[in-house]
Amino acid sequence: MKKIYLWAVACMLSAAAFAQNEIFYTVSFPNVAHHEAEISMRVPQVPAATLRFRMSRSSPGRYATHEFGKNIYNLKAYGEKNTPLTIKQVEGDVYEIAQHGTTVIINYTLFGNYMDGTYTGITTNNAHFNMPASFLWVLGMEKRPAKFKFNDTEKLGWKVATQLKPEADGIYYARDLQYMMDSPTSLAPYKMYSWDIANPDGKKQAIHLTTNSADDQATIDAFGLMVKKVTLEAQAVFGELPVYDYGNYVFLHDVDATNAGDGMEHRNSTSIVQTTPKVAGNETRLLGTFSHEYFHSWNVERIRPKSLEPFNFEHANMSSELWFAEGFTQYYGGLILARAGFTPQEDYTRTIAGLVNTVLNTPAAARYSPAQMSRYAVFADAGVSIDPNNNANVFTSYYTYGGATALALDLRLRSEFKLTLDDYMRAVWLTLGKPEKAYTIPDLQSVLATVTKNPKFAVEFFSKYIYGIEKNNYAALLDKAGMTMRRVQPGKAWAGFLGGAGGRGRSGQARSTENTGLLISNSTTIGTPYYKAGLDAGDILLTANGTAIQDGQSLTDLVNAKKPGDKINIAYKNRSGNHETVVTLEESPNFEVVTYETAGKELSAAQKEFRNQWLSSKIK
Repeated sequence: MKKIYLWAVACMLSAAAFAQNEIFYTVSFPNVAHHEAEISMRVPQVPAATLRFRMSRSSPGRYATHEFGKNIYNLKAYGEKNTPLTIKQVEGDVYEIAQHGTTVIINYTLFGNYMDGTYTGITTNNAHFNMPASFLWVLGMEKRPAKFKFNDTEKLGWKVATQLKPEADGIYYARDLQYMMDSPTSLAPYKMYSWDIANPDGKKQAIHLTTNSADDQATIDAFGLMVKKVTLEAQAVFGELPVYDYGNYVFLHDVDATNAGDGMEHRNSTSIVQTTPKVAGNETRLLGTFSHEYFHSWNVERIRPKSLEPFNFEHANMSSELWFAEGFTQYYGGLILARAGFTPQEDYTRTIAGLVNTVLNTPAAARYSPAQMSRYAVFADAGVSIDPNNNANVFTSYYTYGGATALALDLRLRSEFKLTLDDYMRAVWLTLGKPEKAYTIPDLQSVLATVTKNPKFAVEFFSKYIYGIEKNNYAALLDKAGMTMRRVQPGKAWAGFLGGAGGRGRSGQARSTENTGLLISNSTTIGTPYYKAGLDAGDILLTANGTAIQDGQSLTDLVNAKKPGDKINIAYKNRSGNHETVVTLEESPNFEVVTYETAGKELSAAQKEFRNQWLSSKIK
């Protein structure tokens, strides 16, 4: 009994020491009208060595670097009895305190005026925190728990929505730095709709839709029913829900026309920031982000690339697996909406066409593999820069590239093996995701070999379409579902675009310059008539067939009046002088996908059955 008693006392002392080890953040809003929060971080049990702390430069769900440190200022530090301590800034986002006691309190002001899933937005209506963009952390204390107290919420009419664990007295708990940084938190006068979903074992978990918008509760309830159907279709793919920490999953949903917009997945929540004025009237449009982000609670949050474990908050996190983590999720995001009945089959063909054109008609997909394009995310995933890039020609999004790869694999499994991509995803979940075994690309290949019972097929598929740049026969695959590929504008002239993708969410374009013609502002795209004619960024187009070019529309109208094979003589200038070139017009290489019915072709019973099995609801 004595040994048991001593062990119990030791456990109590250990628990007390552990609790005292917690880093405590207090957040207040004395200047909310000007997008500021005041944050205090209390660090107990500080070792005698120099204390180093910092802001993050990367964020879960993002793969490029971000300079979060630029938005904190007024840093001050205190020890016991409010003794001032000296802070030394050793890097842009790294600080040191050499002389201190066992407790250090660090105060600072946080500015946040960008409402999305990556940064922080603070207004008189709400405060939407992405944790790496908001909170300093101590190097060497990554395993310590953290607690949060949000002041002024009652005065401002706000409620707290987060995956952090709620405790007594308005305190919220994170078990370590990784969990803390993965827990976005929204303070807002939100309306909530909740529902339970049971797993096959009968255990229920709660899902909460918290929406901050200019809508009434009835609108949110009706929208919540739509979101619920999406979550059930996602569950049907894998056969079960993940085990959410504390039995809850939370959608942090903010809707306002002034928002920057975003969807950012996290372990037991997702941050969805919409740019519409309200939910009402936009329900179907808004569902796409929910479908994509919720699928992530399996694929990327638990079916997790080894390259992202553990996530490093000090620099970009490079992964060769984003074609799967993001791309296969992109595919299912659209497919689930079709299965749930929110996207009619005729409309879903446009989603398919977008995937197919990505893989067949972008310059980078012709030269680089999905694995290579995944690694480029460290530059492309909302990466911030001011200099132009050549992304129109060197980058194809791993979202759509991977989505097109998932489409091909799904159709091939259905036609060649009487299996489905659902079968494959379920096997990946059971083998790698549910036990939370971080994976590599060879692991994904191994699961495909097991599911198909055909290692040769798995080797060939990964060799050609993941590591390589070969393309699947999409026309033949889609034909099995009674869908046909055809040129978007057959017989019509096309010259390409005067500009190219300037980064995620940006598109380059030509623009008029005062009395001097039309300036091309971004790279033209390889393979287009404009590119072949030698036109590129920095060129100013003066005349076309002798007529002055006033604006982009006048040039477009001229092209539209021609036919493939016709030529347009372009006079232009740049820093090296005046030039002339000839643009030989072509037919657009892009495809549209339509059903047999739309194309006026007869749909066979086999094609109809194939399509229905693919696109019908899987909710039992």
